[in-house]
Amino acid sequence: MNATLFVCTTCRAGEPAVDGQPVPGARLYAALAAEPAPEGLTITPVECLSACTNGCAVALSAPGCWSYVYGRLGEGDVPDILAGAAAYAATPDGLVPWRERPQIFRKQSLARIPPQER
Repeated sequence: MNATLFVCTTCRAGEPAVDGQPVPGARLYAALAAEPAPEGLTITPVECLSACTNGCAVALSAPGCWSYVYGRLGEGDVPDILAGAAAYAATPDGLVPWRERPQIFRKQSLARIPPQER
């Protein structure tokens, strides 16, 4: 499957913006982009996921699949984010069994969105 991990690069995660310094969302994207992407996954920066009170936020989406938005993430979560995204990309419908999801994906899900009709 061709899945996309969208990473909000404008998330401040409750921190004030400091001129010349990347915000936490931009740092999270940089940390994710520095790692090899799992097979079938594209990591894409976006400017806002409208999860501002739950930053840093990412979303997983694929054609014809359930989509997810996760929040309260940071650079230390990169291995778990990539593991969860790999499991998602390996499914035909976006539904990873609950027990097979990394802990952060079990506890920090903000939204689950049904697939669009084709």
